[in-house]
Amino acid sequence: MTVVLGIETSCDETGAGLVAEGRLLGDALSSSMSEHARFGGVVPEIAARAHLEAMLPVVREALTRASLDLSDVGAVAVTAGPGLSTAVQVGLASAKAFAFALDVPLYGVHHLAGHAAVDVLEHGPLPPRCVALVVSGGHTSLLLLGDLARDPIVHLGDTADDAAGEAFDKVARILGLPYPGGPSVDRAARDGDPRAIAFPRPLTRPSDPRYGFSFSGLKTAVARWVEARQGAGGDLPVADVAASFQEAVADTVTRKAVAACLDHGVDTLLVVGGVAANSRVRALAEERCAAAGIELRVPPMRLCTDNGAMIAAVGDLLVRAGAPASELRIPADPSAPLTGALLAGPWR
Repeated sequence: MTVVLGIETSCDETGAGLVAEGRLLGDALSSSMSEHARFGGVVPEIAARAHLEAMLPVVREALTRASLDLSDVGAVAVTAGPGLSTAVQVGLASAKAFAFALDVPLYGVHHLAGHAAVDVLEHGPLPPRCVALVVSGGHTSLLLLGDLARDPIVHLGDTADDAAGEAFDKVARILGLPYPGGPSVDRAARDGDPRAIAFPRPLTRPSDPRYGFSFSGLKTAVARWVEARQGAGGDLPVADVAASFQEAVADTVTRKAVAACLDHGVDTLLVVGGVAANSRVRALAEERCAAAGIELRVPPMRLCTDNGAMIAAVGDLLVRAGAPASELRIPADPSAPLTGALLAGPWR
């Protein structure tokens, strides 16, 4: 049995996780979110410094929770991209140091593959084929997955502009809600009417890309509605705006995800990423999957956002599949395309 240490530093969370044979042994997380809140978004330099400060304490905490020593680690997996350049570099340098010192294999993996792999820790192995809806602050994609460790990942559709989570952050600012926007909008929406305002459902016309996403226009529609309301001297119904916007996002992403499953003869939908923690996205996905006879798999809420367990999970799959390890000179790739779980490049 090989214990895989996973390290995640793509944005503002420093995560470490330990996984063996599909089982999470222990994990720990440190977030610098509070340091970014006053700026209304993540500042890369602040995030990188926070990763430097948190790395060793987080790894130690994960080992303690797993009742393991560092010498028990048999492989190291790390996010090599995509993500904030300086943040990814901190995690990658740390992982290289651990792998070199322990004389164990290093696996530079794709961040989004980790989001898909983390569900294995809760619900067991993925089926031979499934559709994954990735909804996060930086990504909104529909993927066709086979064997995550061995097969290429097929992009069915991606966002043309803002990701869903990015739109949540921007709408939160428009409404005067605190950062991060996803949880703030979700909380505000609980007291609102999702049918109060008919915001557009982006790219849902017959002539539009069937699996494509675009949330920039939806964010602009919210901004214009708010401007018009305030310009007319009316009170701003924050809860109704939040609920109506959230409904538009949830309706759009779940509609396209279910359509992708039906079109490709897939009976399992995997919903992952930070926005998978949104209450309406989860509820509507469950409702529509049940109606279509599709099994819905969503990781526990704490594993939806960035964490070290998800990187350890994809590393564990790669180890068990006998995948080749990365060389220690593997570079960070902040804009890495997703073609497979293991990042490849000219260093091989």
